[in-house]
Amino acid sequence: MTRRRPPPRKSRRPASGGSPDKGAGRRPPGRLRLIGGDYRRRQLPVLDHPGLRPTPDRVRETLFNWLTTATPGARVLDLFAGTGALGLEALSRGAREAVFVERDPRVARQLADNLDTLGATDRGRLVTADAQAFLTGTPTPFSLAFLDPPFRQGLAAACCTALEAGWLADDALVYLETESSLDPEVPASWQLHREVRAGDSTGRLFHCRHGMDQSLAGDC
Repeated sequence: MTRRRPPPRKSRRPASGGSPDKGAGRRPPGRLRLIGGDYRRRQLPVLDHPGLRPTPDRVRETLFNWLTTATPGARVLDLFAGTGALGLEALSRGAREAVFVERDPRVARQLADNLDTLGATDRGRLVTADAQAFLTGTPTPFSLAFLDPPFRQGLAAACCTALEAGWLADDALVYLETESSLDPEVPASWQLHREVRAGDSTGRLFHCRHGMDQSLAGDC
């Protein structure tokens, strides 16, 4: 009787000299997920770009829970915008206008595309400029400002001081995100309202009491 030989086992390794999978080793493109408001659950592309670090979902959710009553109708400044995560979230939750300041042209183009995808170009204005240079221009007051400067470059204190030159409305709110090792210097009229930590970053929400007697300002 003739016995049949079992078929040879297929090797899991690719044949020597074979072409590798074209997708091997590539990272999937980053995505930014908006978590509340009109654009809830919308996902937007994020460039794979050095230093680009969107504020994590958990931190954004905490921040905008604090800002529930402050965001609708607000005029928002998103300085060092990057992906625009904070400004876009504010627009989603009813902000009247958001100005995004981003100096890197490629990152700015992606942000412009994302504003167009959301149909938010009527309320979102993009300025491709260095944040400190932008703050030397003619100020218009914002009721809500987001500052997320690159870490360990000494930019936080200087920008906080520059905002005092007419960029903030009376009773404005400022969210500042820095490396956790930094205790940022802020103007005397800014009172710490809330604080959140995630990984090596700390976010602080300040209430800016312009035009008020600081001795009568009380708790935030």
